Amino acid sequence: MVDARIPTGRRPRYWAQAIKALSESDAVLADIIEASRSEGLRRRSDAFTMLSRAIIGQQISVKAADSIWQRFADLCGGVTPDRVLAVGETKLREGGLTRQKAGYLVHLSEAARAGRLDAPDWSRLDDESIIEELVALKGIGRWTAEMFLIFHMQRPDVLPLGDLGLRRAINLRYAEGRTLSLDELNRIAAPWRPWRTVATWYLWRSLDPIPVEY
Repeated sequence: MVDARIPTGRRPRYWAQAIKALSESDAVLADIIEASRSEGLRRRSDAFTMLSRAIIGQQISVKAADSIWQRFADLCGGVTPDRVLAVGETKLREGGLTRQKAGYLVHLSEAARAGRLDAPDWSRLDDESIIEELVALKGIGRWTAEMFLIFHMQRPDVLPLGDLGLRRAINLRYAEGRTLSLDELNRIAAPWRPWRTVATWYLWRSLDPIPVEY
């Protein structure tokens, strides 16, 4: 389930080009990028692990998600579809997952074992087509699919405006904390094309001393 063409742990090849372009075109981003220039988006795991993390992290704090993830990984003895299915939904719930999330993880495991996450041709699909494939799975909404595009596929031009952290960062950096409308957010982000993923990552980074990872 790992695309060998995208090395784990390395920044995307386009990163240097993107931060140069964004720094030259946007003074706000230039300052944010300069503060964390040596850092960047890095692929952490395979598709199944990334989506499992995203499901567990839905609607809870990062700290709580990390704690539950560790219990989940320990319970399964490692995160693979076969091991999650061997544990089963009941024991997953006993391990601290809600009924809904336990069910989502079992469904995701079944889909992975059936080969639905083995998608070598996804590199030829556009972003919206990949989102459509993912949201057909239980527990995967648009936000989770966009996180997949950013953190697993490392697509360069994803703008997840449903993400509260990104909206908060734009409001703070571009509007002195005023809540901007969706149209205003899109207007601010338009000049970031085709590097909106990179702008998003640094705006997240401006809010948190720990880089966002999945």
